Amino acid sequence: MIRFLEPWWLLALLPVVAIAAVYVWRQFRRKQYAVRFANLDLLRTLAPKGLGWRRHVAAGTFLLALLALATAMARPSVDREEPLERATIMLAIDVSLSMEADDVAPSRIEAAQEAAKQFVTELPPTYNLGLVSFAKSANVLVPPTKDRVAVQQAIDGLALAEATATGEAVFTCLEAVRSVPADGAQGIPPARIVLLSDGYRTSGRSVEEAAAAAAAANVPVSTIAFGTDAGVVDIGGQLQPVPVDRLALAELAETTQGFFYEAASVSELKQVYEDMGSSIGHRVEPREVTQWYAGIALLFALAAGGMSLLWTSRLP
Repeated sequence: MIRFLEPWWLLALLPVVAIAAVYVWRQFRRKQYAVRFANLDLLRTLAPKGLGWRRHVAAGTFLLALLALATAMARPSVDREEPLERATIMLAIDVSLSMEADDVAPSRIEAAQEAAKQFVTELPPTYNLGLVSFAKSANVLVPPTKDRVAVQQAIDGLALAEATATGEAVFTCLEAVRSVPADGAQGIPPARIVLLSDGYRTSGRSVEEAAAAAAAANVPVSTIAFGTDAGVVDIGGQLQPVPVDRLALAELAETTQGFFYEAASVSELKQVYEDMGSSIGHRVEPREVTQWYAGIALLFALAAGGMSLLWTSRLP
């Protein structure tokens, strides 16, 4: 089905229709004049045989060329379905104040940022990728997208805040996964959550509730623990111990059939998506075919010129 991206340009057809109408009117007037003022018997005897119908073929072909050019100005297009990969990875990064501890060089948060950016680089480009940060609450910084630059920039711009809402981070990731358009596919897309954290949950729903929700949605959560039991941070002028809650992070991964890491390398993180399936939807995209109309106009113009030169030795 042909549709036009700039339909107002179809008004350019009006001058072409006007020229065609004038041509028809002129031919009609010419015939009336000949009948009224000419001696037809004498004219047939003295005048050579005219072009007849061939004169109108060249003119009609030229008008078709104008018609095609005028239509091309409206940018005609045809709809076609483009395959769209729906498989999704959600990164959830802990930005609580405990991530400022420097027991992991240069600090927990910087180490997490570096690991996350390496993971983004290695992720297959066809997958959707989203980013959630969490402290007292969880926020979607980048919804699922194939724009890796946007995710990298958001990772670089992370800022620390109070509290740790680990469970809320998982629930927020699940909501983001459900927001991926179906585009003709069935159900939610295959998805994985990668959660980078260090401390104990101090806010929001429990990790156990989040694990149950992720398991019910069949979305594995892989967790990465950053830090050591000797980690401390300066809060209000006092040094506060910030040990790593390995047990909760490991149980979250185990309950959802994900992976638990303490020191994650890029090769280890590849396990997160290596077993992912694929969900292909389709998005309807307009494909512009202006060049087809321009090409047709060129062919008609060449044909009109050729016929006119052949029969009259003049261009139309």
